[in-house]
Amino acid sequence: MKLTRNSVTADRDAYLAAGYALPDFHFDTIQHNTYQHPVWIHFGAGNIFRAFLANVVQNMLNAGHMDTGLIAVEGYDYEIIEKGYRPHDNFTILATLKADNTVEKTVIGSIMESLILDSSNKKEFARLKDIFANPTLQMASFTITEKGYAVTDTKGNTLPAIQADFEKGPEQPDSYLGKVVSLLYHRFSNGRLPIAMVSMDNCSHNGDKLQSAVISFADAWCEKGLADKAFQAYIRDNSKVSFPWTMIDKITPRPDATVEAMLEKDGMEELDAVITSKNTYIAPFVNAEECEYLVIEDSFPNGRPALEQGGVIFTDRDTVDQVEKMKVCTCLNPLHTTLAIYGCLLGYTRIYEEMKNPLLRKLVEIIGYQEGLPVVVNPGILDPEKFLDQVLEIRIPNPFMPDTPQRIATDTSQKLAIRFGETIKAYEKASDLNVEDLKQIPLVLAGWLRYLMAVDDDGNAFIPSPDPLLDSVSSYVADYKLSDSPKNLTKLDKLLANEEIFGVDLVKIGMAELIKNYFAELSAGKGAVKATLEKYVQ
Repeated sequence: MKLTRNSVTADRDAYLAAGYALPDFHFDTIQHNTYQHPVWIHFGAGNIFRAFLANVVQNMLNAGHMDTGLIAVEGYDYEIIEKGYRPHDNFTILATLKADNTVEKTVIGSIMESLILDSSNKKEFARLKDIFANPTLQMASFTITEKGYAVTDTKGNTLPAIQADFEKGPEQPDSYLGKVVSLLYHRFSNGRLPIAMVSMDNCSHNGDKLQSAVISFADAWCEKGLADKAFQAYIRDNSKVSFPWTMIDKITPRPDATVEAMLEKDGMEELDAVITSKNTYIAPFVNAEECEYLVIEDSFPNGRPALEQGGVIFTDRDTVDQVEKMKVCTCLNPLHTTLAIYGCLLGYTRIYEEMKNPLLRKLVEIIGYQEGLPVVVNPGILDPEKFLDQVLEIRIPNPFMPDTPQRIATDTSQKLAIRFGETIKAYEKASDLNVEDLKQIPLVLAGWLRYLMAVDDDGNAFIPSPDPLLDSVSSYVADYKLSDSPKNLTKLDKLLANEEIFGVDLVKIGMAELIKNYFAELSAGKGAVKATLEKYVQ
């Protein structure tokens, strides 16, 4: 069996016999409808899109709740489309890895068209313009990572690629955002048609980040006379262009070799992954956990699909904010980052294995239940304690989820302010709580300093995960060695006072000394990480 439309049709009985759920709708009709009357286009053709959003749409197509499919667009690594999508007619196998050691296998066929966001490719860009000029288009969604919305560097300087597009205007921009805003300008030019621009990236107030980036382009182009000045008002008019906030949650690790072997045993052929020239790892299948949440601010000026039929939760902006903070600041992301940091230091290569370590399990339990939950606002639509129970009892310990601390440790400098800084700030503001009561969160921050030494607890060097500030932050610990000799730790104060990294000035609030003391003990020699955890994780 090969993952193509013809194979899925011709070998349908073989797929079903092997336990695969298949698309159950009239493909030609849905494809025609999607091409003629597009409703939903998505930018960022990665794993969470295929494992989550495409599966939601397929379920709705199967149930008759939608009559158009998805259009997938990739604007960073074109080989994802060329080598990962089109050879398989945009089909994907979703392997849902359940905690009870069962695997649910689904052939996803809801992606009707795949396109490359390349303004120099006339055919591809013309098709994208046609889609954006179509009055039926209701939403453009995004999973392009938080870095994808950046228009300036950490010092506030406009990035060179963005500045170049500011000067060129909307005709043929080169940056990812520039190309997106160019398409939005084309929609404006064809009747000022309404649309929802829906960021689904895992970052705080994601809609605002996308809107701010779009406004930067609109203002630059209009001020230079490169675009109609009315475009500025169009972008800022929520009845024309909305930028809803969202919270998305589904763990989708890199495609795993054991899953590939299982699918091959079923008779699947040509599942080999492709590593692109930009080092993207793309396979014809995705593996993911069963649990998933998508909460969206219900702000769609051109209407929207009835995605609540597929399990999506629509609510108001304040509730999205509360859910996002619950997850990102307390109930999941801080626990993942904790396990990522200490997992790398202790030599783990699977997150679930860390939950077998009583010290690490206790550490994340304290951070979640004791230090985090007291400052969480219950959003009403999801119960924080039950959400946390599920994370700690089912999701993270799932032995069939091949997620790694090394993957989760990526871009840690960009995550600490939200994942821990918000809780620290909440303690500062609360009348019945004291920052001094936080003991385990500082231990994680000290663990990150120890991680920056790039030496594990056995004294072996390792390569830290990619991080845009890695060279800068690592310089603060470059002179420290694994030794119990007294260390002059004052050089860490400048780093610990950095509010952009930690969300708060840790020196000013009095937490820096505790962090430095922890760091001294964590770096006292081989085995010091384990010994420090044994000492302080009660």
